[in-house]
Amino acid sequence: MNVVIIGPAYPLRGGLATYNERLARAFREAGDEVRIVTFSLQYPNFLFPGQTQFSTEAGPQDLDIQVSINSVNPLSWWQVGDQLRRQKPDLVVFRFWLPFMGPALGTIARLIRRNRHTRIVAITDNVIPHEKRPGDRPFTRYFLAACHGFVTMSRSVLADLRRLHFKQPARYQPHPLYDNFGPLKPKEAALAALGLDPAYGYLLFFGFIRAYKGLDILLEAFADPRLAQLPIKLIVAGEYYEDASPYEAIIKQHALASRLVRATDFIPNERVVDYFCAADLVVQPYKNATQSGVSQIAYHFERPMLVTDVGGLAELIPDGEVGYVTKAQPKAIADAILDFYQNQREPTFAAGVRERKKQFSWAEMVGALKAVSAE
Repeated sequence: MNVVIIGPAYPLRGGLATYNERLARAFREAGDEVRIVTFSLQYPNFLFPGQTQFSTEAGPQDLDIQVSINSVNPLSWWQVGDQLRRQKPDLVVFRFWLPFMGPALGTIARLIRRNRHTRIVAITDNVIPHEKRPGDRPFTRYFLAACHGFVTMSRSVLADLRRLHFKQPARYQPHPLYDNFGPLKPKEAALAALGLDPAYGYLLFFGFIRAYKGLDILLEAFADPRLAQLPIKLIVAGEYYEDASPYEAIIKQHALASRLVRATDFIPNERVVDYFCAADLVVQPYKNATQSGVSQIAYHFERPMLVTDVGGLAELIPDGEVGYVTKAQPKAIADAILDFYQNQREPTFAAGVRERKKQFSWAEMVGALKAVSAE
């Protein structure tokens, strides 16, 4: 099968790019011919909250990546769409995560469909965005209406599609493991690589810091006097995608600075292993969510997890088996952390993670995309 993936990829950085590159390799492992078409301009600078959109690492030499979509230039949409219309790939997989991309990706999809051969399937991370903006609904509908089918990575997104009355074939397939950050590393070696004191235990909050991810809730939980008595620290590893001052105010209010390890720059791929393997427990205190790639990195590195009962997070984290599912409230999170350390849950939960991770296969994701395209 001739496959094209349309979405972020090198030279762009971040979880979406990492995922799309790993998906391309999975198609190739299945015997398919595959390439990625990515953005020459993903976001105008005034819409991008981070330091840079571009990777400083060497690009993947094993992948065919075409850099050609300008998200705000309709001429590029027509050029890419018409090129793919004429080339007639069997399957085009779009990655849809943000309504802002609806006009560009929807136009490209409509142009490709004119060849009456190519099947258009979207991996829909979200159809109702975490952070609402004007134009969300029409932009999203414009893109979704151009697709032959969908694969969602949480049941909540599948339900959202139906609530929006899209009747195309769709199926749920869990987010595969992020197994591209290298092999597991002994905790002692990871702590040494980060220069951390092994006398402490470490919790990990990982990823871009945005309001919906609930770092403020976690900081309030960490201020619980019961946790202050434990020899533990919280690692905050990820770049601020918004104003840091509200979080700094909480840190100052509760005198948390000495109990935190702050790495609030973008974490390059080669350092991800150290942060996860140094952690006892990975905490995702999200206020709303669909699915999370952080969970799938934690599964790969066999780390227990604490997630909140929002969106699709709890679907992948069986409570009491691989970690905790709690309310998105400081006391509930603090209670779970206290139980984790007082009752020494790490070995039991880590064994549960090792067993559970076997089901998160890239081959299964490739199979789901192909199955939906054939319906």
